[in-house]
Amino acid sequence: MSYKVLCSDLDGTLLSTKNDVSDFTITEIKRIKEDIRIILTSARMPKSMTYLQQRMGITNMPIICYNGALVLDGSKQVFSKTIDIITIEKIYQLAEENNIKLGLYHKDEWCVEETTERVVKEILHTKTTPIYRSTKETVSNWKHRTISAHKIMLMGTEETTDAVFPKLEKMFASAIHIYRSNATLIELTPKSVSKLSAIKLLLKENETLQDVIAFGDNYNDMEMLQHVHCGVAVGNAREEVKAIANKVTLKNTEHGVAYFIAENIS
Repeated sequence: MSYKVLCSDLDGTLLSTKNDVSDFTITEIKRIKEDIRIILTSARMPKSMTYLQQRMGITNMPIICYNGALVLDGSKQVFSKTIDIITIEKIYQLAEENNIKLGLYHKDEWCVEETTERVVKEILHTKTTPIYRSTKETVSNWKHRTISAHKIMLMGTEETTDAVFPKLEKMFASAIHIYRSNATLIELTPKSVSKLSAIKLLLKENETLQDVIAFGDNYNDMEMLQHVHCGVAVGNAREEVKAIANKVTLKNTEHGVAYFIAENIS
């Protein structure tokens, strides 16, 4: 099967380490990029994706940020959907009641209240720097600028995120995608978007989902993997993701995406 589009998640999938792609991956992407469009799909903000595009020589390709809430093609904004300010204020109140910190994201802005172990890790992993100010100040600033959040990150302990997760589902499930990133992190994005919806936006007139191969590892990749022609889970993917994938490759730390490309895409 020849593909016209290759879509890949980053963290836990295309990245062999926490913040970079391997030389093997770079070699394989460069080998096929003239014949196949390479679209990175991630929960990350734009500038934590574009340095990876530069590494692989695919800066002329679009990117899907924030799980589909923001789609960019170079300097052109193809699509944008945010969580409204009133909802942010309600989520902030709930987070305060449960001793959880928020990270608020709009385009290339990342706002947090203070430095924490989690924030330090994200700076290292995504090569970005946050704006430090209170959530109240961020909300006030964004109201003045009439902008809002493409993504909200809730950062707590395993106990506090366990406690708040069902409350979030009860209050916001109809309007927001609620993802458990790991034991201490919860990510929120607008309900009406997904990686799959963004891929559909980027298909050209002569392309369909049958022309797409996609790679992923987590819950927010499942819809994408299920609906493209070939959905490939990396070996470290959640079991639920492996169960719905067409194929399973090696772990991300073993360069599974690059290995699959080398073996299956000429």
